[in-house]
Amino acid sequence: MPISTADGKPLRVGFVGAGMMAGAMIRGLASSNTCAVENLIASDAYRPCLDTLAADLKMKVTDQNSEVAGSADVVFIAVKPQQVKDVCGEIAKAGTNPMVVSIAAGITLDSLASWLPANSRIVRVMPNTPCMVGELAAGYSPNAACSDADAALVGSILGALGTAFKVKESDLDAVTGLSGSGPAYVFQFIEALSDGGVRAGLTRPVATQLAAKTVRGAATMVLQTGKHPGELKDQVTSPGGTTIAGVHALEQAGMRAAVMNAVVAATERSRELGKPK
Repeated sequence: MPISTADGKPLRVGFVGAGMMAGAMIRGLASSNTCAVENLIASDAYRPCLDTLAADLKMKVTDQNSEVAGSADVVFIAVKPQQVKDVCGEIAKAGTNPMVVSIAAGITLDSLASWLPANSRIVRVMPNTPCMVGELAAGYSPNAACSDADAALVGSILGALGTAFKVKESDLDAVTGLSGSGPAYVFQFIEALSDGGVRAGLTRPVATQLAAKTVRGAATMVLQTGKHPGELKDQVTSPGGTTIAGVHALEQAGMRAAVMNAVVAATERSRELGKPK
């Protein structure tokens, strides 16, 4: 269902940066009918990204960031962190007052506010790559200039792409360590499951399909049943059976501690990247 502004007009959404993540978000907004294609606009220094979006979606594209800022109610900043300051300067020069949503890693709300006009409405988002398949898992944090309605609007936009939780800005590093970096951990686990299947005699295509489907099915059970993952695990582990033997092997190898350490390590690295240079 299309999202409207407070005055009932169709929401106009712009993207400065049209790379992989931004492109996935744009396609998600269009395919979910959250934002009509004619109300989407994107800019990027790399013309092939724009040409692909224009060809596939018939949407408006431009090489002028100021044009995006001047024609959108909400502007997503989706460029590399080192480019954000310059982009904010271009948005400020446009003389409009869009809500600015940054998905740039490590760039704080305070930094964004210092580069944008006073009292700008700013939201910081940590998305993840499953956005590309409509399974976004994100956290977002609005600044003090945002009203409850502004925060809810961003929540609705992100919700059209998957799931998003409003969190404190200080928690965004943990979101980065968990869901932002988490797909890589899961890909490693799927690869390891597949390797195990091959070691046990399965062909690689069959092993990889079984591994990926198993992970997807298990995740769906957690989400749909609402049961604790430990409870679901216990339902599969019969006394003296095959599954408890496998679980025991994972415990001996420290699998749970390794995953926890990965989340903490990525969280700490996110905090380092966010510190002033």
